[in-house]
Amino acid sequence: MDDDYDVLVIGAGLGGISTAALLSAHGFRTLVLEQADTVGGCCSSFRHGGYLFDTGATMVMLTLPLEEIFRRMGKNMKDYIELIPCDPIYCVHAFDGRRFALPRDIDEAAAVVASIAPEDVEGWRKYVKVGMSMLELLGEMMLTPANTMSETLRLYRRNPALLRHLPYILRTAQGVTLRWLHNPVLQSAVAFQAYCAGSPPDLGMGSLVFVALCEHLGIYYPRGGMIAIPEGIRRVGEEYGLEVRFNSKVEAILLEGRKARGVVLEDGTVVTSRIVVSNVNAKLTYLKMVGPENLPAWAKRAIGSYEMAMPCPMVYVGLDTRPPLDAHHTICTGHIDNFNKVWNEYYVRGIRPKGGGWLISWPTESDPGLAPEGCHTLNFVWGGPAPYALLGDNWDRLKPSFIEEALGVLEKEVMRDISDHIKVVEVSTPLDFERRLLSPQGAIYGLFLDFLSSAMFRPHPRSRVIENLYLAGASTGLGGGVPTTLASGVIASDYVLRDHA
Repeated sequence: MDDDYDVLVIGAGLGGISTAALLSAHGFRTLVLEQADTVGGCCSSFRHGGYLFDTGATMVMLTLPLEEIFRRMGKNMKDYIELIPCDPIYCVHAFDGRRFALPRDIDEAAAVVASIAPEDVEGWRKYVKVGMSMLELLGEMMLTPANTMSETLRLYRRNPALLRHLPYILRTAQGVTLRWLHNPVLQSAVAFQAYCAGSPPDLGMGSLVFVALCEHLGIYYPRGGMIAIPEGIRRVGEEYGLEVRFNSKVEAILLEGRKARGVVLEDGTVVTSRIVVSNVNAKLTYLKMVGPENLPAWAKRAIGSYEMAMPCPMVYVGLDTRPPLDAHHTICTGHIDNFNKVWNEYYVRGIRPKGGGWLISWPTESDPGLAPEGCHTLNFVWGGPAPYALLGDNWDRLKPSFIEEALGVLEKEVMRDISDHIKVVEVSTPLDFERRLLSPQGAIYGLFLDFLSSAMFRPHPRSRVIENLYLAGASTGLGGGVPTTLASGVIASDYVLRDHA
């Protein structure tokens, strides 16, 4: 009997929808099964009280993977997605009370650095020189498989300049930052990027420090909210016959021996295919959907050894007036050592920290159409990494007080009369993210990211234990984030085409 489809994709997050659209464009009969009622996963949007809020991701940079997806499908990305440039890239509320904006232009940014830390201008220029050299290679690195030792060696042979940057990958983010920068305010503004990527500066990879420079190459917001990115990809896929089925939760991957042959849905429905692509968390894929009884001992140990990425609560606020902000993104930084303290003394002990800095995304600064006329939306991330399992507490009980405390911070730091202008407020706690996205422990970045859980040390896009099973999303490749999860879709589709075209 013929299979129902050539390819089944579990999850319509960026990695899943990208893989599905690319394979549909190559003639594969492809179905995406999504447990929610919309595409995008963490890169999505939802409407509440007339306001459109972004679920998790708040901007996109390094647009090469996105453009490459459309190019491979014979389309122009600009015909499907309008990206609005953000400049300045963000405003900084420093821990010493200073306020400053970092413009996109590197020379203009250097002038801001000179006004903040004249002693660091030379170090900043060295940081920029090394970082820009690394970023020139990043596009190919994101879109090239480096999931085995042989693939990694080939990548380095084609790009020998990568060897010069290896020391920055092997060092910690704090070590790389302190190499060039001495002013505490500037240090924390750069190290904050590593913190946002899911690890403290003294644990995160040194390469994460250069994320701050990525934004100087261009930072964008899609008109219509972050959901416009996966929706644009979906539209192209559907032009090639892609099917997307919502409210369809996959319970298990159907196996014949150690070969994927389809999926079993929550209601018991069986859908067959010759290829399965999972865009859900790799631990969930292997330990629940495949099942430990179908894994060799080494694979169970390997997948069980990964830690989940940090969860991060987000508060969504709808205002009836314009907030007194100066950029799409505003960050509040603590001292670089405080980032480590929050992680080591609070987060790993299951205690919710309150002094880990904050980030405000102001989407209606770029796209006023997301709110009623004259109104605005804010996405507020406050307090640093927040444990999924709170010591002696739980997120459902804590939610009202968490919202109250978050609004108190906004009132103190941003807008004194904000309570008079709030029309709607909502929150996603780690438990909410787990419920809404089926992201284990609310880990929106998938798996914790350090050197030994990146690239070839991360779960492989082509399963090494289940034939015809492939993985995409934040659990593979270079980890979470909009450009890297988009790139994971390119890589997963390349493996499928190599094996089955």
